Amino acid sequence: MTDAPAISRWFKVDQSRIDAFADATDDWQFIHTDPDRAAQTPFGGTIAHGFLSLSLLSAMYYDALPFPPEVTRSVNYGFDKLRFLSPVRAGARVRGVFRLIKSDDATPGQVSNTWSVRVEIEGTDKPALIARWLTRYYTDTPTD
Repeated sequence: MTDAPAISRWFKVDQSRIDAFADATDDWQFIHTDPDRAAQTPFGGTIAHGFLSLSLLSAMYYDALPFPPEVTRSVNYGFDKLRFLSPVRAGARVRGVFRLIKSDDATPGQVSNTWSVRVEIEGTDKPALIARWLTRYYTDTPTD
């Protein structure tokens, strides 16, 4: 629908953020949390969980896209496609690039959007992930 992408600021993915995500998800695989062991792998150090990179989409989205004043609430409706393409090394910075590819306001009081999303890693050509993300805005007041 729009040719110009919306781009978020850079977000630092340091080891403390990775460790906090491991604590929150009970995923302490050494490749994420043990710098000494991870240094012996082809990655050469710890990397962020793919789901950590994915979880930053909400913050990136709010940073890149203004919240329309008529919207009373919004929800994450899911993904039609999601691919993790490149690891995010501890200490890297990432940002979100959003392009609206479809908007449907056929249902009164709601707008369903489909976004093409790319999470870029600073200084690299290959993104951390690409996705087709579905969001929904509501412009009415909840009745329940």
